Amino acid sequence: MTTTDASARALQLNAEGQLRHFLTIDGLDRPLLTQILDTADSFIEVGERRIKKVPLLRGRTVVNLFFESSTRTRSTFELAAKRLSADVLNLDISTSATSKGESLSDTLLNLEAMASDMFVVRHSRSGAPHFIAQSVTPGVAIINAGDGRHAHPTQAMLDMLTIRQKKERFEGLKVAIVGDILHSRVARSQIRALNTLGAEEVRVIGPSTLLPRDVESLGCRVHYDMPSGLKDIDVIIMLRLQRERMEGALLPSEREFYKVYGLNTDKLAYAKPDAIVMHPGPINRGVEIESAVADGPQSVILNQVTNGIAIRMAVMSMAMSGQRAQQGLDAEVRA
Repeated sequence: MTTTDASARALQLNAEGQLRHFLTIDGLDRPLLTQILDTADSFIEVGERRIKKVPLLRGRTVVNLFFESSTRTRSTFELAAKRLSADVLNLDISTSATSKGESLSDTLLNLEAMASDMFVVRHSRSGAPHFIAQSVTPGVAIINAGDGRHAHPTQAMLDMLTIRQKKERFEGLKVAIVGDILHSRVARSQIRALNTLGAEEVRVIGPSTLLPRDVESLGCRVHYDMPSGLKDIDVIIMLRLQRERMEGALLPSEREFYKVYGLNTDKLAYAKPDAIVMHPGPINRGVEIESAVADGPQSVILNQVTNGIAIRMAVMSMAMSGQRAQQGLDAEVRA
């Protein structure tokens, strides 16, 4: 384990090895990731009930602290918290005190003074959730809902849950991640999760301008064309073009990108006949993927959306349980 992994593990887990923050896949081992998947599996049934609630976070307050807009991620976190019976506060950063000059630390102190138990944080700067986790009062759980180009761990885990549902196991699987790897926090978390869970091979496919220089160090193989990259592939994960993060002319045009890297029925034929197609959303049809593929029999994109609620329920409940356990250990030490 690297120094970075050890640091990430120490920050995220309590003294008994239970999750108390969920900031990154880094530093987390296979048994813990499997526990998250198994816990999420148990919550899928909740969404099928007439009354879609369990009392695990009753009396707890969850704050959605989104410094960057995201309708899909925020709504699934809100729904997950409410299904766990928590009280939910959605903080509109555009009208909050931070936009009027108040520091992030002061904003957090005020929210903690309202007896908040959990912050779900989305921020355009890499490392912001880590800073918050190191700054908050002990007992407050921090969940990373995406930070800069760094990580999006709950998205990666809902993708892992979807893959496990369709393929049953990770051993022997070959997975291709296609598109804008350079700007994608999702891809970084996916690569780490796939390798930790035992996938046979992870490939990234895209133009050199949209690949990080050290991408192979993440634990993947690079392909610059779809025919070789998709050969014998079991899972295809298409990524959204991150227009809002691009600086300079990294692409000649979206039309050219679709021609070479967009997934259509012809390119899908390079993969295995039973390959599944995924996309973290939102989809740009005709840019990253053809509608016939996105809506086709091999697509599991809507399954990903459903699984997002279950994964976020799992992570929130596990983190809150880990925080309670740590508080109990601290109380014993003080006694």
